[in-house]
Amino acid sequence: MKKLLAALATLVAVSAHGEALKVAATPVPHAEILEFLKPQLAKQGVELEVKVFTDYVQPNVQVAQGRLDANFFQHQPYLDEFNKSHKDAVQLVSVAGVHVEPFGAYSSKFKRLEDLPQGASVVIPNDATNGGRALLLLARAGVITLKDATDILATPKDIVGNPKGIKVRELEAATLPRVLSQVDLALINTNYALEAKLNPTRDALAIEGAESPYVNILVSREDNKDSEAVQKLAKALHSPEVKQFILEKYKGAVVPAF
Repeated sequence: MKKLLAALATLVAVSAHGEALKVAATPVPHAEILEFLKPQLAKQGVELEVKVFTDYVQPNVQVAQGRLDANFFQHQPYLDEFNKSHKDAVQLVSVAGVHVEPFGAYSSKFKRLEDLPQGASVVIPNDATNGGRALLLLARAGVITLKDATDILATPKDIVGNPKGIKVRELEAATLPRVLSQVDLALINTNYALEAKLNPTRDALAIEGAESPYVNILVSREDNKDSEAVQKLAKALHSPEVKQFILEKYKGAVVPAF
C-alpha cells in the first residue's frame, strides 16, 4: 500500500509540473522570447526549461546527443552546414521559422563605410555561413566585390575586388563585440549586437533588409520534432502574443517571420 501511495504521489507531482521540455538558446533575443512564453506553455502542460549558451556549437551538439530536446538560435544555412559537417551525428531538422535578425556592420571609429581608411581592419564570424553572410553584406554595400555575389558560403579568398584594401580576419562570432574598439569594422550577428547594447537599426553602418533569407528557426531531432511538447512550443512561437512581443521589445532589430 505504501509503495502504491508513493507511486501515485509521484504521478500527481509529474502531472502537476507538466511535461518537461529542455531548449537551448542564446541569450538575446532567443532566451528572452522563450522566457516570455513560459507561462503560456505552462497552461498547456509544458514545463519549459531554457538552457542559455553563448556559442553556436554546443546547442546543436547537445540536441543531437539527446541531452536537450530542441534549440532556438540559428538559421537554416547554419543548420545545413552543421548537419553536413557532422554526418556521423544525429541529423537535426527545422521545426518552425520564427524571426529574422538583420545582420549588421559596426564601427566605434567611423560613422560611414565610405570613411573606412585604406587597409582597414575588418573582422567577420569564422563559421562558414555567417562569414559568407558578412561578406555578402560588404559586397552589397560596395566595400568589396565577390567572385559570386550569391554564394552564401563565400570566404575571404573569394574577394576579387577590394578598392580599400581591407584586411579581413575571421573570429568566433561571440567575440566580435568585444573587439569592436580594436578594429575599424566588425560584422556582428544581431543576437550578439543586442547583448552588447548595440541597436542594429541605429548603430549599424550597413544592415540587411527584412527580406533576409536567414530566418531563425526552432530545431529538434527527427525523432521528436512531432512530439506534443515540441509542437506546442512551435505553435506558441507563432502566436500573436510573440509577434507583438518581438515588435515592441526589439523595435526593428528583430523582425517576425510569420
